[in-house]
Amino acid sequence: MASTSDIRNGLCIRYNHDIYKITEFLHVKPGKGPAFVRTKLKSVTTGKVIENTFSAGHKIEDVRVETHKFQYLYNDGEFYHFMNVEDYTQIRLVESVLDQPKLLKEGEVVTVIINTEDNAPLSVEMPASVVLEVTHTEPGLKGNTATNATKPATVETGAEVNVPLFINEGDKVRIETEKGTYKERIKE
Repeated sequence: MASTSDIRNGLCIRYNHDIYKITEFLHVKPGKGPAFVRTKLKSVTTGKVIENTFSAGHKIEDVRVETHKFQYLYNDGEFYHFMNVEDYTQIRLVESVLDQPKLLKEGEVVTVIINTEDNAPLSVEMPASVVLEVTHTEPGLKGNTATNATKPATVETGAEVNVPLFINEGDKVRIETEKGTYKERIKE
């Protein structure tokens, strides 16, 4: 059993007959009244996100998990296939377990969180950012750069990302996986 002081991002807990992963949390100590922790929980089985407030000192049932490095192999439409980089065993996961499946490129190494009780994969953590090539975007017009103007661009995985006007087809861009936003252009 853990308490609210143990809450951190990525912690998996058992709550309402399901397993949830904490994606955001905030410890709040108001001037009046007791402290509490405001959390965003993502169900690892359905992908549904809920918000919940735990009072300070509330006991929560944490789930013991292990993390393993897996390489993304391919998507067959229904499942995403991964291979363990240590022992080469393969697993397949449904899309709801993945945080940003559109940013997943074949060969990408991700961290898979596995429940130690039944060896079931709970969720997939992407790297902080990924480098992808822009496959389609409209050309930027000269003189349109007075503000932070952006345009939609399609990257090699099929995801659509807003990029600055100076990005062209064939450019490689770094994308933050947590928000799915453009970070920088990669020069070769």
